Amino acid sequence: MRWPHFIIIQCLLILAVGIVAYAHKDKVIVFKTPPQSLAQWYKPENKRQVWLHTMFSLRREMQAANYYAENGDTERLNKWVTKLSEHYFKIGEMVPEWSKSLDQKAILSLQASSKNGQFNEALYMLKKISSSCESCHQDYRTITAIRFRAPNFSSIDVTLPATGSLHSNSPISLNAHMSALTKQVNSIKILSEDGLTDQALSSYSELAEGMFALGSICSDCHKKDTKVFPSDAIKQTMGNLEESLKGGSLKDQGRYLGTLAVQACARCHGTHRLAFDIRDNLSSEQEWLKLIKH
Repeated sequence: MRWPHFIIIQCLLILAVGIVAYAHKDKVIVFKTPPQSLAQWYKPENKRQVWLHTMFSLRREMQAANYYAENGDTERLNKWVTKLSEHYFKIGEMVPEWSKSLDQKAILSLQASSKNGQFNEALYMLKKISSSCESCHQDYRTITAIRFRAPNFSSIDVTLPATGSLHSNSPISLNAHMSALTKQVNSIKILSEDGLTDQALSSYSELAEGMFALGSICSDCHKKDTKVFPSDAIKQTMGNLEESLKGGSLKDQGRYLGTLAVQACARCHGTHRLAFDIRDNLSSEQEWLKLIKH
């Protein structure tokens, strides 16, 4: 195949992809994926959040350098520019894929202008470096936080006590356990509305059992948190729900069940489930056949 023909075919393919993407722009979201080498600087691959602390240091050093350049303090400006340079170049060492994106000329110019007391030039270079940081943040900050900082529950199992009846086999995956809890909440609502008190109370017992089992894994991450799961407020609502199922009105039963759903489910889901679901979707392999089908 001649080169002109090859180039024309490639251009047509690119054009076709562009037309398809534009035609389905309401169904397609494009993210730039950060290099996998970045994972080694986050937990759990690293004992410390090294990348985060590096970014925090850079932000502090940029602020300090700006302050002392504006106030004409050469000695302190040099001190902070030295620290800033060290952490800035560290980015390329930690993530080699990003080394070419660093504005090394701006850093070197900043070092020279700070030593020579050229404060206006130093401020200009700091602004230029800040722009390069913002450009990278715009491309990667959100997706990086989702992939490396959002919780990962995929490998967590829940173990019920020996008398457990919520599901037959233990341990069980967290996802399966949460599905079982959801079914129990709905079972309580259905059975109580239909006047099947004994069955509703049985579902409540299984729900309570499952919630306390769930609390045993929360402490794995929330080691220093004084709020355990179920909290005292949740336990109070659970007690009220049980009493209402034994002889209360449907209105009381619905109110306590709704309160429990907010306290025990929605508040945690609002933080953990959303973040995990997004991470899980973005971390999985792209199903191109599905995308094309769309």
